[in-house]
Amino acid sequence: MNRALFIETYLDEDVDVLIGELLKSRGFRALTTRDAGQLGKPDADQLAYAAESGLTILTHNRADFEELHRQYLANGRSHAGIVIAMRRRPYEIAGRLLQLLDTFTRDEMQNQILYV
Repeated sequence: MNRALFIETYLDEDVDVLIGELLKSRGFRALTTRDAGQLGKPDADQLAYAAESGLTILTHNRADFEELHRQYLANGRSHAGIVIAMRRRPYEIAGRLLQLLDTFTRDEMQNQILYV
């Protein structure tokens, strides 16, 4: 798998880690806040970590991340994408996310905010 082409995800701590395992089982890279040593950090720090690492963040926290997205764009900052998932069963979220990962390239996800 060409890492430069495929979206790699970073799961916010409010996202079930099972989703990450389901993505990994399909060959995608998925990193959790626990695995990254980022537990308990504020949303702004989570997005900064994801942006610096080139990872698209998956979260349930719509309001905060929509505002962070606006701030990034207003300040000319870049991030690797934000995916906001409605709270559903992990298998359903993973299925929707896999469709997104099969549709968009890493470059196409840059500075985007999408909903699954």
